[in-house]
Amino acid sequence: MSIAWVIIVTCIVIFCQSFLYDRLGLKKILYSRTFSQSSVFEGENIEMVDEISNKKWLPLPWIRLESKIHRHLQFESKKKQDDELEETEFHRTLFSLRPYQKITRRHKITCVKRGYYALHTVSMSTGDVLGFNEKFKTVDSSATITVYPALVDVEAIPLPSHSWLGDITVRRWIIEDPFVIAGVREYADGDSLNTINWKATARSNRLQVSQKDYTADHYLMIYVNFDQTEDIWMPIENERLIEKALSFAASIANYTIANGISTGFGCNAYLKEPFSNPTERTKESVRLEPESGMDQIYFILDTIAKLKMDRSRNFNYFLLEDIENQVRNKDILLITSIVSDEMKSNIRQLEAMGNAVEIIMVDDESQVENSYEPSEVGGYYG
Repeated sequence: MSIAWVIIVTCIVIFCQSFLYDRLGLKKILYSRTFSQSSVFEGENIEMVDEISNKKWLPLPWIRLESKIHRHLQFESKKKQDDELEETEFHRTLFSLRPYQKITRRHKITCVKRGYYALHTVSMSTGDVLGFNEKFKTVDSSATITVYPALVDVEAIPLPSHSWLGDITVRRWIIEDPFVIAGVREYADGDSLNTINWKATARSNRLQVSQKDYTADHYLMIYVNFDQTEDIWMPIENERLIEKALSFAASIANYTIANGISTGFGCNAYLKEPFSNPTERTKESVRLEPESGMDQIYFILDTIAKLKMDRSRNFNYFLLEDIENQVRNKDILLITSIVSDEMKSNIRQLEAMGNAVEIIMVDDESQVENSYEPSEVGGYYG
C-alpha cells in the first residue's frame, strides 16, 4: 500500500473516531455525588463520593469532571489558606472508563468552618482518543453538607464570675423566683433593700425581708449580638469574633440542655438561602423558643450552621421586640462584643419585667480550643 493510502485511511479513522465520540461520548453516562455524612462539626473530616458509570459499549479514554467547591471544604490533596479571597474554587477529577464500567472515587475533605454548603452542578467533558475533539455537558448533581460550630468546654468560656451557669451541679434548673413569696425572714447583711417587707417589719419592729420560693419553670434564652458597631449599615469586619460567639452559644446550649434546662436561641442575623425568602426586603431575625431534649440541641446547632454572616436589624431593636412582646420569667444570656448605653437601657427594662440577664463579652484575646467529640453532644461534660 502506498503512503498516500496510509494517509487517507488514517485520516478516515481519525475522522470516524472523532465523529463517534462527538455523538456518543457523553451518552449514557451516569454520575452521582454524595457526602458520607449529612452533618458534621467544624474541623471534622468527611468523604465526598464520586460515582460514575458508562452504560454503553463505547469506551472512554478520558472523561473530566469539574465543579465549584467552597474553599471551606478543604480537600486533603490541596490545603487552602484561610485568608484566600475567592469563596469557591474548581475541583477537577479525571476518569477513564471501559464499556459498562462503574467507578467510585472517594475524596477526603476537612470542613474548616461552620456553614451550610450546597453543591448543585458538575461540568462533564470528554473527547476522542487523539484529543482532536472535546464535548461538554453540565449535569445536575446536588449534594449538601451542614457544618455545625465547634463545641468547647463550658469551663473555658469567660462566664461572668457571679453567673448561675457556673454553679449548676444538678440536672434541674432551680433559681429564686421573684414573683413567688414563701414567707419572711430577718434582714441579713447583703440583702437588697427592695426585698424588705415593710408590713412584717412594722409588726415585729425588726427589719424583715421577703423569702423567695424556688421554681423549675424558668427558661434560658441565649442571644448572640452580630453588631460590632451601632451603625446597622456598617459591614461585619471581624467575622472570627462572631464565629467565636456562635461557638460559645452552641456549647452553652449543649451543656444546659444536657442538664435538663429548656434552652432557646436568638440573634439579629438571618438564615441564608434557601432557608430565607430572597425577595423579602427585611429579613426575619432568628428566635428559637426554649425546649429541652436532644432534638432541641440539634435544632439549635442546625440553625446556627445556616446563619448568614449579616444582620437583619440592630441588636437594640432585637431586644426591644422582647420588651414589646412582654417577655417575662426568662433567663437571658447575651453574648456580645459591645454593650452600648441603649443596650443597657433595654437590659434594665427586661430585668424590671422579671427576666434575669447575664452578659458574656467576646474578644480576640482569649483562644479557646475545641474540646468536644461528636459523641459528647447532648451529654454532661464539665
